[in-house]
Amino acid sequence: MIPELAHFATYRELMAQPQIWRAWGPSFDAQEVREWVVQQDIDEVWFCGAGTSAYVGDILVAGLATHGVRLRSVPTTDIVARPNALLTGCRPLVVNFGRSGNSAETLGTLSALDVLAPYAPRLNITCNPQGALALRQGEGPQKTIVLPPETHDQGFAMTSSFSTMLLTALAIFDRNANGAEMMCQLADAFDAHIPSFLADAQTMPKRVVYVGSGALAFAARESSLKSLELTAGQIPSLWDSSLGFRHGPKSFVLADTAIVVLMSSDPYTRQYDIDLVSELHAQFPNNRVISIGPDGMLAQELHGPDVWNVPIYVAFAQLQGALWSHALGLNVDNPFDGKGTLSRVVDGVKLYEVRA
Repeated sequence: MIPELAHFATYRELMAQPQIWRAWGPSFDAQEVREWVVQQDIDEVWFCGAGTSAYVGDILVAGLATHGVRLRSVPTTDIVARPNALLTGCRPLVVNFGRSGNSAETLGTLSALDVLAPYAPRLNITCNPQGALALRQGEGPQKTIVLPPETHDQGFAMTSSFSTMLLTALAIFDRNANGAEMMCQLADAFDAHIPSFLADAQTMPKRVVYVGSGALAFAARESSLKSLELTAGQIPSLWDSSLGFRHGPKSFVLADTAIVVLMSSDPYTRQYDIDLVSELHAQFPNNRVISIGPDGMLAQELHGPDVWNVPIYVAFAQLQGALWSHALGLNVDNPFDGKGTLSRVVDGVKLYEVRA
């Protein structure tokens, strides 16, 4: 722990993640939820949320095998803006993610489902027992999972809420994994890697890039958002895939740009990550290039597929964001304090009536 950060909820919440996973993994009955999902007899699953909660869906779709069921990431922001185009005639299993369960997009999505797909089964995964996701019941089959109260982050940035919603969904939809064992292994990996993460996160660049492949590309997206949010935009950030970064986005790199490469655990895929790291060292010899994961500078080899290891990779960016926010003199729990431009739960969105 860093004493000067300990009074910020955001820092305490991100550091509490391993103990949350150790307690939640063995207590959560993923098999019972899996059986309920099978009973719904659906051929398509939609992972829905807004902001970081939407990125959970992106990561799941990129990292999970389908087993004959189509997986889609459908942000609630898209559903609210175009409900008729997306929902008419559909009966997917709608998996709703929400820290508060009360955002405007969550409320709008539930209303759109009530009108356009009232009998579509819903699986709600939320951190707030008093939110709409926890309390509101639709006409069709519904199951709600309320995560431990510790995951209901009080800081602006989502940390333990993000990781625990992701791991809970993986425990349900990854048929090849034992969720309880994986969460405990990840908790151990977090504890093992946090000292080196903390040491490296102390150095603050002018701008930062995160790249990865597959599920780690979307982990890079969440990492980019964390540093951008927590520094209130004072440290611009970018994300891309390891291969996609070469196609123009590399022009983002200036003299004082840090580049974080999330190294895949898949030996074939990691070849492309390694090649990118070598290229970056050659082209930008004075820039910090940080590789995380197998063959990386900071982390020992992680167990399991990339999608399960996302919370460890993102924890690095969470720490960077918190340390940089404090170094910039910002309120780590609310970097936009006094500005009124962003809030912990998005408000100010006017919802319009949905008609069939």
